[in-house]
Formats: sequence, structure tokens, C-alpha cells
Amino acid sequence: MNGRAEFREPNAEVPRPIPHIGADYIPTEEERRVFAECNEESFWFRSVPLAATSMLITQGLISKGILSSHPKYGSIPKLIFACIMGYFAGKLSYVKTCQEKFKNLENSPLGEALRSGQARRSSPPGHYAQRSRYDSNMSGQSSFVTSPAADSIEKEALPRYEPIPFSASMNESTPTGITDHIAQVKVNKYGDTWDE
Repeated sequence: MNGRAEFREPNAEVPRPIPHIGADYIPTEEERRVFAECNEESFWFRSVPLAATSMLITQGLISKGILSSHPKYGSIPKLIFACIMGYFAGKLSYVKTCQEKFKNLENSPLGEALRSGQARRSSPPGHYAQRSRYDSNMSGQSSFVTSPAADSIEKEALPRYEPIPFSASMNESTPTGITDHIAQVKVNKYGDTWDE
């Protein structure tokens, strides 16, 4: 035992380390298959329909005169833009479905990282998703108990911010260059002008 005592709860689950998925990660065959499946399904079931629909709506708006067409290229630039936006909207709308597919993979480091990431987001920062047997005893008590002295120190340490009224950014003394003076100009029959 190396002279050290190890203290563990008898029936506590030890959380597995979260796999590091970086730029150098090489996906498994199963993950490659899911990537290809997600790519194909997102293209045919989301991107193509959204791109076509957005192009049809854009063409309808152009023909009704709500959108103007380009003098030289017609409706083509707006249709291309609508197609590209529909394509990316379709790809983005499929992300959650694809994540669920990866989470359902059993021996996948990527799926494990997604599952553990979801567990971390659902629990408060600094806490593990697993609960120990002591948590049930502490559930009725507050996590943090502070003394009045600690509260006063905290209030003194934090800066005080007072709200600034909206008009303070542009008050009456700010020079704007706008004047109420209207210049009186006279013009004679020859087109000559002069101020009065």
C-alpha cells in the first residue's frame, strides 16, 4: 500500500475519466460509419428540402415584387444565397440527431465524451453527476453557510456600480453641430446670393 491509506466509500462508483477528443483523434470504424450516415441523412432529409423551400419562397417574393431582382443578374444572386442558407440550416438542424446517434454507440470514445459532457452540463459546476450515499443526508441543508461578517467583507470587496441614465451619454452640453439657426439667403434675378 506504499504507506498511504486509501479512503473510498465501499459501494461508490468511481467515475471513468472523460476521453480527450482533440484534433488528433482518429475515429473508430463504427464512428466513421455514423459520420457518413449523419452526413448523408442531413443532406437528403434536411439540407435539400430546406434549400429548395427557401429558394421557392425567395423566387415567390421576387415575383410578387416584395424582393427586388438584380438589374444585371436577375434573381440568381438571391436564389443562390437562399440555397446556401437553407443548406447550412439543414445541416445545423441535424446536429442533435447526430449527437444522439453517437451517444447510443457502446464502445465509442466520442459517444462517451458526449454522454459525459451532457452529465456535466446537467449538474452544477464543480459537482459530479454521481451521488454518494451521504448526499441524501445533506439534501435538506444549504450547501454554503456564511456568517454576517463574511457577507459584509464580500460587500466591501465588490465594486459598486450605479446605473447610468440613458440620456447621460448625450447631454445638452455635448456639441453635435446641429443648430436652430436657419440662414436667410436672398437671390436676385441674376442668380447672385448673399446672406442678411
